[in-house]
Amino acid sequence: MDTMTRNTLVKYQLEQLAEDVYAYLQPDGGWCLNNAGIVIGREGTVLVDTAATEARARLLRETVRTLGPRPVTTVVNTHSHGDHTFGNHLFAPSATIVAHERAAAEMAEHGLALTGLWPQVDWGHVQVTEPHVTYRDRMTLPTAGPRMELLHLGPGHTAGDTVVWLPDQRVLFAGDLLFSGATPFVLMGSLSGSLRVLDRLRALEPLHVVPGHGPLCGPELLDANADYLRWVRELARAGIADGLDPLELARAAGPGPYAQLLDSERLVGNLVRAYAECHGAIAAAPVDVQGAFEDMVALCGGLPHCGA
Repeated sequence: MDTMTRNTLVKYQLEQLAEDVYAYLQPDGGWCLNNAGIVIGREGTVLVDTAATEARARLLRETVRTLGPRPVTTVVNTHSHGDHTFGNHLFAPSATIVAHERAAAEMAEHGLALTGLWPQVDWGHVQVTEPHVTYRDRMTLPTAGPRMELLHLGPGHTAGDTVVWLPDQRVLFAGDLLFSGATPFVLMGSLSGSLRVLDRLRALEPLHVVPGHGPLCGPELLDANADYLRWVRELARAGIADGLDPLELARAAGPGPYAQLLDSERLVGNLVRAYAECHGAIAAAPVDVQGAFEDMVALCGGLPHCGA
């Protein structure tokens, strides 16, 4: 694998996974430091996700240009969250943006709300640029290059997740359905749904797994994320039996065997979703996201760190 790191305040790593297939990683993978994918075809380049801030999206665009003359002709958003989509506008003049239909609706609904959670971040000029093309279950991108399949396998991280699967290279761009070295997060999606999606991803038998955040991994990351979610589910069942609310339970339990993961305050958000599902809520049913974020701030003892 080839690795490059830019020695500036904004750092990235570029790793080649196969011929014309790259992962663009933003250490350390915490809040708003997402990964992207670059797949180069004979007629154009496909970009999987953009970035949270103007500066980071511009650096991503510059990096794509260093790989060859083929412009970005397609941007795939793995889900609606701003750290994966706020840079869309820098590519939209010449690129077609593709996402799941539910992701498009969420982008329109939530707008730039993410910027309000971390007002200290230098977001630069960011804007919501909604998809030009949406799909429902699956879609094969019409590229003159590696075959790329877009799959929606059900609610997981959000209601409108997309994974990008390159079957010939066995490369999986998983978006935030998978976190590496950071705490998984299902507040706006489904815990039970995430477990079902992970089972379906495991059946693909990927060789290279690009998570939404954190270092590259192999298929073992699927099991690691599933183990965490099962732990949260069992914790929620015990907390409900003991009459504890999610914040009380998160404080009592601590990070448990997952203290090594970044952003452990996400536990309380995950418990909010787990409690809802234990009480019969359907996957991705609305919950009090603002209240859950306030509980995460309380658990963290202040605003969680955002390195964007």
